[in-house]
Amino acid sequence: MKKFMDEDFLLSNDTAVELFHSYAKEMPIIDYHCHLNPKEIFENKRFKNITEAWLYGDHYKWRAMRSNGIEEKYITGDASDYDRFTAWARTLPMAIGNPLYHWAHLELQRFFGIYEPLSEKTADAIWEKANELLSGEGFGARDLITKSNVKLICTTDDPTDSLEYHIKIKDISGFETKVLPTFRPDSGVEVNKDGFAAWVKKLGDAWGKEISSLDEFLQAMESRVRFFHSVGCRLADHGLTSVTYAEASTEEIAGIFAKGLSGEKVSSLEESKYRTFTFHFLGKLYCELGWTMQIHMGATRNNNTKMFKKLGADAGFDSVNDEQISVPLSRLLDSLEVEDSLPKTILYNLNPKDNYVLGTMLGNFQGSEAPGKIQFGSGWWFLDNKDGMVNQMTALANLGLLGRFIGMLTDSRSFLSYPRHEYFRRIMCNLIGEWVENGEYPKDMETLAEIVKGISYNNAREYLGITI
Repeated sequence: MKKFMDEDFLLSNDTAVELFHSYAKEMPIIDYHCHLNPKEIFENKRFKNITEAWLYGDHYKWRAMRSNGIEEKYITGDASDYDRFTAWARTLPMAIGNPLYHWAHLELQRFFGIYEPLSEKTADAIWEKANELLSGEGFGARDLITKSNVKLICTTDDPTDSLEYHIKIKDISGFETKVLPTFRPDSGVEVNKDGFAAWVKKLGDAWGKEISSLDEFLQAMESRVRFFHSVGCRLADHGLTSVTYAEASTEEIAGIFAKGLSGEKVSSLEESKYRTFTFHFLGKLYCELGWTMQIHMGATRNNNTKMFKKLGADAGFDSVNDEQISVPLSRLLDSLEVEDSLPKTILYNLNPKDNYVLGTMLGNFQGSEAPGKIQFGSGWWFLDNKDGMVNQMTALANLGLLGRFIGMLTDSRSFLSYPRHEYFRRIMCNLIGEWVENGEYPKDMETLAEIVKGISYNNAREYLGITI
């Protein structure tokens, strides 16, 4: 029997062990999609205890705690940080087979040197040791980033953001990690979402002019894209509530925009037309600027109305949807391709049924601008686990070029999340090692090293085109 999470954790064959320890383990990290707070990076935020570092804002853990019957006051309520931590310690042993179990213990091992499994029995000792370390030097937000060998962080930012902290971070002496914004325009694309008109006003304030028409809205959005570009942004991110495609004239879109601006709800067809129009407008602009466009699909958000009213979005009440995406996604991408305006694009699905939809969609729109111009994004959110990662990589290998895959990201709000890259690399090396051990690929270590280091770091560095 193997020891619990030892140095060969998840590595089940000799080739996997060699690939991970010799090639993947020490590669730097590019975290090209996350939700870290740039203000906290600039300020080198210190954490008063392990609960603040671990449980604040982490809806993955909140969801598990609710499933364990933990009262909400110990999750998002006013319970003490100690009581919230012990509630999490009671929950974690029940998470057998859940990636949270592995992530939590990798974080304890890598950052705190704690190898004892967390449980109700060990909670007090781990609470004391982790908090003692957090109170000392070297455990601020920037320190944790540096310890994790992160070369690039791309945060997720609203078009109205001033980006003041991204600008300030550039001037920090001795901090070598590049921190860049990502343009996330969902609030301007979702015309039926509550608060659309208020957000357009906020966009106008950021632009410096009042917005009263579609033309002014588009001018403002373009202005913000170019501002983001000037601060170093090279990625956009669209979270599509549903994948739809419907053509319309500019005049019709102007009328739909006017309805949204007045607070009127539009029809489903009008909503689809507006989404298609704005997506196309922005995609052309990204292509012009050489950006990479990310598209996240497949989430049904805020399912629990009572808890949404109490806690708002991103509180652990989202799930996988089962809408059909193949035809509308094809039409969205093709509408840009026919105008030679399709940017480099990363496609993420949340429903595993869509692995082969995306795996085959890639081949329709590849180009010579970059190897793997259209990418199948790594296992995301509910697929960010061993099975999800293996299935995503296997589908990509079956249908495209795994060797051009740009690899892992954290999609996290926590500065302790970087061991997720190690988790991914172990799984990736084990998968490739199995193919080698089974005689499905030669044990050509020079080529295998190139593939493993590429997926771990090099492919993303070359693909994004950002100087690091």
